[in-house]
Amino acid sequence: MTTPLERAVADYLSHLGVERGLAANTLGSYRRDLRRYTEHLLTTGRDDVADVTEADVLAFLAALRTGDVDHVPLGPASSARAVVAVRGFHRFCLRERLVAVDVSVAVKPPRPAARLPKALDLSDVESILAAAGEPGTTLAKRDRALLEVLYGTGARISEAVGLDVDDLDVETGSARLHGKGGKTRIVPVGSYALAAVEDYVRVARPQLVSAAGSPPALFLNARGGRLSRQSAWTVLTKAARRAGIGTEVSPHTLRHSFATHLLDGGADVRVVQELLGHASVTTTQIYTLVTIEKLREVYATAHPRAAR
Repeated sequence: MTTPLERAVADYLSHLGVERGLAANTLGSYRRDLRRYTEHLLTTGRDDVADVTEADVLAFLAALRTGDVDHVPLGPASSARAVVAVRGFHRFCLRERLVAVDVSVAVKPPRPAARLPKALDLSDVESILAAAGEPGTTLAKRDRALLEVLYGTGARISEAVGLDVDDLDVETGSARLHGKGGKTRIVPVGSYALAAVEDYVRVARPQLVSAAGSPPALFLNARGGRLSRQSAWTVLTKAARRAGIGTEVSPHTLRHSFATHLLDGGADVRVVQELLGHASVTTTQIYTLVTIEKLREVYATAHPRAAR
């Protein structure tokens, strides 16, 4: 004999399959998650959805994360999927007037763990910079200058290609970057990037200027126009390929590496926040996770009492 709870779940699954037309695989996932939810509730004496409380839903989420004799603990992504199924079920019950209130509305799916940004080793960055452009060509000097600026300033790709010649001050060793939301910031430019830019501007850029005149852009394409984000991306991926870097490298990879290497070198997180143009230091703090991981690895291999 089925309970009121089991009948409500069956009605919801029928609604998903017939009226919503969910794919068979998706429907199967909902069925498995709700079967586990039903089993959990029945073991606690809840056989009618009208008797379920917010505490019951929270207890189910906790059970997902801890596991039991019949189930392995679920990670954030799998737990979140199950919570989505449960929340959908309770919304359905509210619409069907099976309950007076949706007790799941305040139960949020667990957030996945923060993905650590990918940072390259300094040796890999140097290999990429050395492999910029075909040796001896005009574009090689432009490409080297572009990549040196990306890594040397931590600029976003849009900020780098948005630079005009006048935005870079060789005398003060600084650049004016035009960031998100129209915000402008001044950042220092290292000697390697300055030397690469000076070489490009003196020797290569004049050869890229078109007969009809070129825009004030610092980085020009082969036709004399401003270099696009897509073309700048291609410059980097080709250099990474020539350098033999096996992992995927994007302009943001250089930005991640810039921030991580600064923090590894002892820079204050608020200084890095300003250099990256982050509105909140919270955004920058994800890079501290990277450096902590590195410290943990060094500690584990170097400290005589680290092993467990």
